[in-house]
Amino acid sequence: MTILFNSDNHITTSEKLTAPFIASIEDGLSRFSDQITRVEVYLADENGDKDSKNDKRCVMEARLEGLQPIAVTNHGDTHEQAVEGAIIKLKSALESLIGRLNNH
Repeated sequence: MTILFNSDNHITTSEKLTAPFIASIEDGLSRFSDQITRVEVYLADENGDKDSKNDKRCVMEARLEGLQPIAVTNHGDTHEQAVEGAIIKLKSALESLIGRLNNH
């Protein structure tokens, strides 16, 4: 499972920033690692330099072999909250999709 990070111009992505997120994503989605070929993570700070609540956005897209990509969006007060919430949402979406596929 390859994990790629992208960000808006308010965020500088570095290994220091992304390493803990990669570990969380790998751990959170480990059950699906055989089916996921790539996860793309888009981090944004919707209000730029202004300090406001719930302005960090994480869009996470999982690409599964032979299927359309699945994307989720989560907002939080910090990038960590946004990423953790997106992992939970993506895990739920994957469980639903794979459950439906296994029932057919």
